[in-house]
Amino acid sequence: MAPETQILSILVILVVALVLFATEKLPADVVALLVVATLGISGILTPEEAFSGFSRSAVITIIATFVIADALQRTGVTERVGTSLIMYGGRSEKTLLASVMASGAFLSLFMTNVAATAVLLPAVSGASKKTGVSLSKLLMPLAFATSLGGMATLLTTSNIVFNSLLIENGIPSFRITDFAALGIPVTVVGIGFFILIGRRFLPGQSAVDRAVAPSNVAGDLVHTYHLGENLFRVRIPKGSTLGGKTLSESGLRQGYSVSVVAIERRNRKLLSISPDTRVEEGDVLVLEGNEAKFRQLDTEPFMEFLPPAEWSESYLESNTVEVVEVMLSPRSRLIDQTLRDVQFRERYGMSVLAIWRAEKEIVEGVADEKLAFGDALLLQGPREKLKLLATDPDLIPMMQTVGTQVHGKGIAASTIFVVTLALAIMFPSLTGALMLGGAIAMILTGILSSEQAYSSISWKTVFIIAGMLPMGIALSKPIGGGPSASQIVSDWLTATLATASLGWMLVPIIVGSLCLITVLMVQLINSGVVAAIIGPIALTISQSVGIEERAMIMALAVASSMTFASPLGHPVNVMVMGPGGYRFGDYVKVGIPLTIIAFVTLMIFLPIMWKF
Repeated sequence: MAPETQILSILVILVVALVLFATEKLPADVVALLVVATLGISGILTPEEAFSGFSRSAVITIIATFVIADALQRTGVTERVGTSLIMYGGRSEKTLLASVMASGAFLSLFMTNVAATAVLLPAVSGASKKTGVSLSKLLMPLAFATSLGGMATLLTTSNIVFNSLLIENGIPSFRITDFAALGIPVTVVGIGFFILIGRRFLPGQSAVDRAVAPSNVAGDLVHTYHLGENLFRVRIPKGSTLGGKTLSESGLRQGYSVSVVAIERRNRKLLSISPDTRVEEGDVLVLEGNEAKFRQLDTEPFMEFLPPAEWSESYLESNTVEVVEVMLSPRSRLIDQTLRDVQFRERYGMSVLAIWRAEKEIVEGVADEKLAFGDALLLQGPREKLKLLATDPDLIPMMQTVGTQVHGKGIAASTIFVVTLALAIMFPSLTGALMLGGAIAMILTGILSSEQAYSSISWKTVFIIAGMLPMGIALSKPIGGGPSASQIVSDWLTATLATASLGWMLVPIIVGSLCLITVLMVQLINSGVVAAIIGPIALTISQSVGIEERAMIMALAVASSMTFASPLGHPVNVMVMGPGGYRFGDYVKVGIPLTIIAFVTLMIFLPIMWKF
């Protein structure tokens, strides 16, 4: 392949991949694997180079980080730390906001942003109910705080990728603590922005809060989900064909698309019902579904319809039955499944009354609705089942529940984690191996089984990073004895800027321009992918212009965490969109000012902390 053709091929592959990442026409991990296959088949890379991403220390470190974070979560260590921090938030909006953001930033120092948010969601939801501060004032700040905190540690996916580029190019790598010099100032300024200004840009009430009409039922989940609009009462008259049948035999769910949520019998209310519950003549059934459609299908004396009633959460609860809200966890096995497919009621002993997705509630046909990441489910069931919800890895209860999955191992998990971090700080070149050793220690001590360790890993993230790292090789590889693609880009950029006679401004403009490009890209594309692409180009430019390579990479690493201006910037933004009731415009309105402030802070502190 001629050098010109090879350079053009690399650029075409890169552009097509970026378009597919941004448009999400294909899953991101599939796109990354297609890049690997294309680079190998075209001959741009050798087979060894094309598949080298799977053996890189960056990938090993990412895998180990997932396992260690899951071990800390299962033992309850992270939950106790996060809850303790939030407890100091007080009852005012400002102090609670500061506490929530500090907690999110702290936990994201040693676990992924999504995991940190998942750990804190129940505590934040509880604090919201106790203080009366709307969730819309807390959840977006929580999500953004985890991104801010991720700037201050090596244990962030994009930072790990950037660090691996230094190692592969023979440049001294970063220690875990090196990121704090820039990350902490940006984090502090970001939290200060929310406390002083940013919180005013957040909606005063979330879509969830606005759904609650009367003020005296604020926080009532039945009103929140508009469930009352789909609840109605019917009586089983004498002679009805339903008399004496069980609910499973009645065919109400299958034939009439309604669910029985309560039975009123002789001045008693039955909430603990199952498919085997038998109904009697004279029973009043509280049904969930479309009453108009049901009336069309009903034949007398099948049912006797009763006047409308006022519904509240308290009606559906008793001493033994509770209405609760849960979210799907980031790697939930329920995603893309229907409730009917997974036999949700049989599995958890809870009935799903409604689904909240983004800005709307789904109350009809919930059994056949495919679940999606970020969905919240309104459940009704026995209180004794709450512990099962708390320990199930597929669900995140939006309330504080009792249920540590691994008892008596908190000290062991904390010790392993602290020792691993200490060794990684002392021996930065061995970070990957030491993190893997820490992950294995979690398994050997019985904190995690090997199966749990494998399930804790976001394999999609692993394949995305492993698939895109070879693109960095393709960009840096000399072509036909001539310059590499990244060298050509570097030469063009430096020549263009040189004609402008910028003098001492040349270096800040180059660094600032690359950081700005990075910030723009991460609003739509996985930050790890952006790091794998822009890192090799930045290193080449640094060497050509004489910029200190580690300073350049550090700046880009911090910039890659500024995923604030779009819900698509990071999965954690999507995660809080539903329960926070945010719209796309809310992210733009709050995220753009935060991005500008964080960017300016970065450019001010970079030359102070890193001389170049």
